[in-house]
Amino acid sequence: MPPSTHHHLRPPPQQPLATAPPVSIPVSRLGLSAQDTASLQQHQQLAHAQQRSPAASSHASSQGRLLLDPASLTLLSRHFDRVMGAIGQRLEQLNHATETATRAQYDRAGNALRVADAEIARFRAILQQIDDLEMELEKIGRIREIVRAFRARVEQMERRLG
Repeated sequence: MPPSTHHHLRPPPQQPLATAPPVSIPVSRLGLSAQDTASLQQHQQLAHAQQRSPAASSHASSQGRLLLDPASLTLLSRHFDRVMGAIGQRLEQLNHATETATRAQYDRAGNALRVADAEIARFRAILQQIDDLEMELEKIGRIREIVRAFRARVEQMERRLG
């Protein structure tokens, strides 16, 4: 078996971005709205600015053109990847914040329900105590009437005897 040389292989070096002169087209040929066109040109300028090569993009943009050479398109693609990544991270943050706020509101609502249930139970206990006291009051009223009747009889008997 011949000696293996593939363990000494290194990945091919990354090819530098093409150095051909920038190719551009009028943005009107893209069929985009004015707002989309302006956004695309702005992002291409940002992509070039991040690579410290904004001159070509600014020049093309000022002439109503968009750079379509491989290097510009690669920069634009990488820029949009970063923008999409940042948007994805922000969405995750907002989702987490929404879940946290929803959980907190649910907890507050649960606590409010527990407090309300406890207050309702306390109110029912008070009502029961009032009912009990009213019954006692009625008993005492009946006993008072009985006592008054006895007293009246006793007084009547004393007058007869007396």
